[in-house]
Amino acid sequence: MGVVRNEHERVIQASAEAVGALLDRLSAEDDPIFPTPAWEPMTFDRPLGVGATGGHGPIRYAVTAHEPGRRVRFAFTPPEEGFHELTVEPLGEGRCRVRHVLETRWHGVDRLLWPTAVRPVHDSMMEELFDNIERAVAGGCPRPVRWSPWLRLLHRLWWPRARTVEVPREARLLHASVERPGYQDAYRVEMRPGLPRDPGAWTGVLGDSFPTLAREGGELLMDVNTAGLTARASILVDERHVTLSSAVRADTWRARLYWGAVRPVHPFMARLMLRRAHRRLALAAPSAGERAARGGRSSVSPASHLVSG
Repeated sequence: MGVVRNEHERVIQASAEAVGALLDRLSAEDDPIFPTPAWEPMTFDRPLGVGATGGHGPIRYAVTAHEPGRRVRFAFTPPEEGFHELTVEPLGEGRCRVRHVLETRWHGVDRLLWPTAVRPVHDSMMEELFDNIERAVAGGCPRPVRWSPWLRLLHRLWWPRARTVEVPREARLLHASVERPGYQDAYRVEMRPGLPRDPGAWTGVLGDSFPTLAREGGELLMDVNTAGLTARASILVDERHVTLSSAVRADTWRARLYWGAVRPVHPFMARLMLRRAHRRLALAAPSAGERAARGGRSSVSPASHLVSG
C-alpha cells in the first residue's frame, strides 16, 4: 500500500469572495471552473452540499464538508480511500490563494497507474481548473496549461466510445425519409457543457461531401446515398446526447452487392466517426472560464501562478 498526497495552488489577483463564489458553482449547469468539455464534468445527485454524491468520469466521491465561498471536501467512495479538497484563502485586498489537496491510498496495480497515467491527467485538470478561475475573474489566463504528447495520447485513448442504441423516436426526419428500410442503426455519445447544441456543427461526423436535406428542431437529415443505395443519416442533438442514426434500403443488385461488403464495417466506422467528432468539438470549444468571462463576469488584474506537488 502507498499513501499519495498531491497539492496544487495558485495565487489569484482577485478577492476571495469573487473566487469563492465560483467555487460554490461547481457541478452546476453553469459551472465556470471545472475543465469541461475537454474532460468529463463533475456531477452530483443534488446541488453542491454535504451529502451530495457523484464524481467525474469513473472517479466517484461524496461531499463531506462545505463552507460556502471557502472550502469544499470530497471523500472517495469505497473501496477507494482518502479525499480531495478545494480551498480559498484570502491574502489581503484583491488577492487570494486557491489550493487543491488530494490524499489517498493506492493498492495493487493502482500504485503503477498513479505515476504513469492518473497523475498526469489529474495534474492537468487541476491546473486547467485554476486557469478557468483566472479566465472567469480576470478575463484571461496569461500562462494556460499545455498538454504534453503523453497526456494527449492518454486523452485520446480514454475518450468515451459511442454506445449502440435504438433509433430514437425523436428522429422524425429520418423515420419519414426512407420507406421500408432494410437496415437501421443508431449510436450515441454524452453531451457535455460547452459542446454545440446546433446539429449543424456536427455534420463533420460524416465529412463534408454529403448534402443536408432537412432540419427540424434539434435534428438534421443528410443524404448519404452511394452506389445505388437509398441511405439517410440523422444527427439528433438534445440536452443529454448526440445521436447519429442511419436508415438504408438496397433496391438493386449493385446496391445489395455494395451493402453486403460495407455492412460488416459500418457499425465500427459510424461509432469511430462520432467519437472523433465528439472529441474534436470538445477540444475546440471555449473553456468553462472563457464561457463565464463572456457572460459578463467582473474583470481584475492578471494573476500570478504557483504550482507544487
